[in-house]
Amino acid sequence: MTVKIFETPEVQDFLKAVAGFDQDGGNERAKQILHRLLSDLYRLIDDYDITPEEFWSAVSVLNALGQGTQFALLAPGLGFDHYLDMRMDAADAEAGRTGGTPRTIEGPLYVAGAPEVQGRGRMDDGTDPDAETMWLTGQVRDTDGHPVAGAKVEVWHADSKGGYSFFDPSQSEYNLRRTIITDAEGRYAVRSIIPSGYGCPPDSPTQQVLDLLGRHGQRPAHIHYFVSAPGHQHLTTQINLAGDPYTYDDFAFATREELVVPGQRIEDAAEAEQRGLEGPFTEVVFDIELARTEAPELQQRHKRPRALESEEQESALAASAQV
Repeated sequence: MTVKIFETPEVQDFLKAVAGFDQDGGNERAKQILHRLLSDLYRLIDDYDITPEEFWSAVSVLNALGQGTQFALLAPGLGFDHYLDMRMDAADAEAGRTGGTPRTIEGPLYVAGAPEVQGRGRMDDGTDPDAETMWLTGQVRDTDGHPVAGAKVEVWHADSKGGYSFFDPSQSEYNLRRTIITDAEGRYAVRSIIPSGYGCPPDSPTQQVLDLLGRHGQRPAHIHYFVSAPGHQHLTTQINLAGDPYTYDDFAFATREELVVPGQRIEDAAEAEQRGLEGPFTEVVFDIELARTEAPELQQRHKRPRALESEEQESALAASAQV
């Protein structure tokens, strides 16, 4: 079919009605955004001669994404998370905010309320028989090199099979999730395990979309961070462990060169004993630099729905874990 109707007055008037332009109620910004979104989609249907079968197949995928709570998994795979980071980087540059550890995507698997430890502690529950011990450490400094004492370093990562506590019912509550408060020298240190990367479930709607694009759904081994301190810009970031086959081929586009961190294998018994460990381990060092700011809104992470930040979300998370 070669007919095109998007530019006709009938369709343009129809779009305005759908977006509520002829109604007094509602939210004007929402109306403008929806009008633009629908206009782009209607034009796409015209330009690519989208058939009813193709349209309803797409609706079916959207339904499956919603049923499996996978929109937040597909979003980084389609580059939305990284694009938002690019916009924030550009806003920082325009405002003259320079320096600091680079940001990168949060991902969908943060859970609020992780146990808090002072300076150092342990993240894993000791039940992963396939895990390699990791000593994760570093120092939080400002852009002038001064240590930031009392900074809040929130860390979360997967187990040796790529699963996250709360989303993987086989793991204990808050396994591999901690909030570390830096010591007087801005240092933090935790015992944990080397995480594994993971892939989108092969039969999931997310992978179905990626298959259409000829793309894989794999993530490299990585460790997530929120870092905050009064008077400093909040940092959302994550490190990728060097040597993973997907370090530079992350389906979520989270890799940044400055955030690729090597692990050093240490087999010296005295070194292990000094850290309270029983045998060989891998040390991962990630130093963090926070930019100064007096703006309160920049000292807080941006608002988005996150697990366990409300009773409603906790109920939804529990329900999804049972699926």
